[in-house]
Amino acid sequence: QVAFFALAKLPKHERGDNAMTLKICDLLFGGDGDNHPRFMIGRQVCVTMCFFILARFTTLNVEVGVDDNIFGVSDILQQFFNTGLLGALITTIVASIVWQLIASAFPVAFISNRLVYAFLCICLALESTGICSGARVLAAIHRRLAGFEFDDVYLVPDMPALDIAKLETAPTMQSPIKDPELDIEWQ
Repeated sequence: QVAFFALAKLPKHERGDNAMTLKICDLLFGGDGDNHPRFMIGRQVCVTMCFFILARFTTLNVEVGVDDNIFGVSDILQQFFNTGLLGALITTIVASIVWQLIASAFPVAFISNRLVYAFLCICLALESTGICSGARVLAAIHRRLAGFEFDDVYLVPDMPALDIAKLETAPTMQSPIKDPELDIEWQ
């Protein structure tokens, strides 16, 4: 997810020429452009399923006072181990946060991995089952009832929407971009 957002901000010429990276970018950003939000929904379903499965594997069932405690710890600590919270904490750190840090530091290298492509396909397949379609309907109803607008309305009301075609042909992110239509300079 983090690497995909980082790639979305990079111009095409900075994404590299690795075949796997190009294949992932074509799948994620190509076509009607709907695969990125679809991936985000499928990712949430996949991560939730993984955490439930990992929590089941990491939960202990040691009877305190009857069985020997793991590692010879006290009964109170063994009761904590039996709750499964320790496994949830470890899987959150190891299975989630560490990979997000790696992806944010090296997005192009992270994306060029075949495992990322497989994960992208799995997430898109999960979303295509329709298991989360109800969430989209509820979100659309909530948006209309609450009167929500797109982000550009809230962030900079006087600024027109950005032209994606201009962003893809823009100079690198390190150099300033001068927009003559808006008479501003982007950093």
